[in-house]
Amino acid sequence: MTEQLRLMAVHAHPDDESSKGAATMAKYVSEGVDVLVATCTGGERGSILNPKLQGDPYIEENIHEVRRKEMDEAREILGVKQEWLGFVDSGLPEGDPLPALPEGCFALQPVETAAEPLVRLIRAFKPQVITTYDENGGYPHPDHIMTHKITMVAFEAAGDPEKYPDAGEPWQPQKLYYNQGFNKPRTIALHEALLERGMESPYGEWLERWKQFERRERTLTTYIPCDDFFEIRDKALIAHATQIDPDGGWFRVPMDLQREVWPTEEYELAKSLVDTSLPEDDLFAGIRNN
Repeated sequence: MTEQLRLMAVHAHPDDESSKGAATMAKYVSEGVDVLVATCTGGERGSILNPKLQGDPYIEENIHEVRRKEMDEAREILGVKQEWLGFVDSGLPEGDPLPALPEGCFALQPVETAAEPLVRLIRAFKPQVITTYDENGGYPHPDHIMTHKITMVAFEAAGDPEKYPDAGEPWQPQKLYYNQGFNKPRTIALHEALLERGMESPYGEWLERWKQFERRERTLTTYIPCDDFFEIRDKALIAHATQIDPDGGWFRVPMDLQREVWPTEEYELAKSLVDTSLPEDDLFAGIRNN
């Protein structure tokens, strides 16, 4: 295939692109693939998770602007393009019973309406491959679940001239994947490798929580070798300074151990309009040679 390869990653908030599939994107950028991140919301209702920045009045009062600047830095580190879809963060409801979602937020938009700007972006960028979240959102944040919903609608509608006729010339993506980087086999492998080396593991609580919730195991179809880009992934994530503690659990697994034990990022092939053989080691399998 001589046509430019293009990958679109659809994410809910600024920082999601750096914690889910970032090394994959950096790898493809290095190979000359055109990569675009579509960010659904501005992260306006996100908490300040870095304890070093909590209580900073400027950040608290200007969180939207701060997170946009963080996204700018992460985008440059990864070498990707990025567009905002313009929706307002829904926040993560907490409590029992859960409070109502705030009026006007992303998760309360009609799905068919909210899919329109993504359809428009797909038709303009013309990706052959799209990545997003599964029906559970990866975890049940309302914005992640809504991101899944609009991506499914947009994938089908973008190539249909009768759908969203004012959103540009139709373009049909060929493959759709769900990010599955936080999968159980990877978590267990890293956890056991750390304990075998006499090191503390940050994954013990994760595995305990897994036992408490009935979750079907996802089907991992696609393993992207991208360990050469793990440092870039981590640097992009640290750029989202309000959202990540550089001394926290994300970074407690030594890089050499990560490369040795689990040098890939994983995906679940959800839709494919081309023939491919599973398992894959390339999101463009079935596309490159057609």
